[in-house]
Amino acid sequence: MTTFPGWIVRKGDGANTAALEELDSSLLDDLDTTVRVWYSSINYKDALALHGRPGVIRRTPLIPGIDLTGEVLETSNEKWKPGDVVTLNGAGLGEELNGGLAALARVDGDNLTAVPASFSPAQAAAIGTAGFTAALAQLALERHGLTPDQGPVLVTGAGGGSGSIAVSLLSHSGYQVVAATGRPERLSERLRALGADEVINRHELEDQTRPLGRQRWAGVVDSAGGAVLAGALATLRSGGAAAAFGNAGGAQLSTTVLPFILRGVALIGIDSVRTGPALRQQAWDLLAHDLDPTHLDAVIRTVPLAEARNAAAALLEGHGTGRTIVEIAR
Repeated sequence: MTTFPGWIVRKGDGANTAALEELDSSLLDDLDTTVRVWYSSINYKDALALHGRPGVIRRTPLIPGIDLTGEVLETSNEKWKPGDVVTLNGAGLGEELNGGLAALARVDGDNLTAVPASFSPAQAAAIGTAGFTAALAQLALERHGLTPDQGPVLVTGAGGGSGSIAVSLLSHSGYQVVAATGRPERLSERLRALGADEVINRHELEDQTRPLGRQRWAGVVDSAGGAVLAGALATLRSGGAAAAFGNAGGAQLSTTVLPFILRGVALIGIDSVRTGPALRQQAWDLLAHDLDPTHLDAVIRTVPLAEARNAAAALLEGHGTGRTIVEIAR
């Protein structure tokens, strides 16, 4: 038996509760690879879990944390050996399986990806599910036919973790990037430093109430949902596509069929949880090739494991920007 520090979510009276405890290795899942976790990160799902909100945790007790980066300790998976430095995003972590906000994790080795040489482990943790999802969105748009010469790509929720990385990734890949945020006065300088060619207020999209507006974007990476996504769809160019993965602006989508039947636009959903190994590797290859590591350093905040829940509070209150990583053990 091995004990280790970690956050644990337990069922309470009327709501789940999260606490930092000394945990026993018998709690871990019966999977093929044990990882010493060096870093995790704080995503919106993690914030919900750490504050007892519904909709994320599928069983209790459960270790939260949908990301982890660390070192393989033991494995029966032929892909890995002890000492390999790996990262994992989604794949049920922190929802159905014990996650990364603890010093040890036991995971399915098929879902692990080697940390690319271009990134430090801390940078890989900062990319996390946020950057992984941004890469999946770009790949989906490119499978639809998007190329840099077709026109600007809109990134909504550009001040958040996924949005910030999407701006940098798309810009370095050669795209003209328009960043939409609710805080343009505060974030414009930072978003331009990440590669945005233009920064707009998200209200331009929310105020787009006509079913079809002026055709502006060749593609959209959307982390907002709600009225922001509806406005983006109404202003997509003919044949364009929006890759959507967020609901920070609302889960309801009030739109019409007109963008789809008169302009032939497409709405592509991005699911970062149930992504197969081949596509996982493709996403990380894109990140390794086209994401500037120095841009990551500009948006990273690091907190110790004990401060994870406090760090999550800002995200729930809508004040989070960039990426918060949790340093666990080295």
